[in-house]
Amino acid sequence: MEGFVHDAVRFWTDLTGRAEGPMTFRFVLQPTMALLMAIRDGFKDAKIGRAPYFWTIVNDAHRRRASLDEGIEATARILALGLVMEIIYQYRVFGTFHVLEAVNFILLLCFIPYLVMRGPINRLAHWWMQRRHTNA
Repeated sequence: MEGFVHDAVRFWTDLTGRAEGPMTFRFVLQPTMALLMAIRDGFKDAKIGRAPYFWTIVNDAHRRRASLDEGIEATARILALGLVMEIIYQYRVFGTFHVLEAVNFILLLCFIPYLVMRGPINRLAHWWMQRRHTNA
């Protein structure tokens, strides 16, 4: 139990410590890239009349896996870039690599923004397209 507590404290300290020091630009770069992919895919969803992304994942058991796979595929380059940046950061700062920390941090910076923003962008794009259509 003591080892687990030590690992949990180290994990939390390492995660919160990333806000300072080298490579802090990734706190802006990675979520921005994820947002750009969410904009692209949200507009595509609106054009074909697809339900909001997160709503589909939560409420449609038949499409859940396909939707998650689609999101991972859409953000694969961002996830890969995030992994490379995390490996460099960890070796530079800690002198070692912690896989769980890397996975959590990459998901937090790269995939979660995509997951959260794609649906609202779909709704805004749908509203905008409807408005353009009625004004034309």
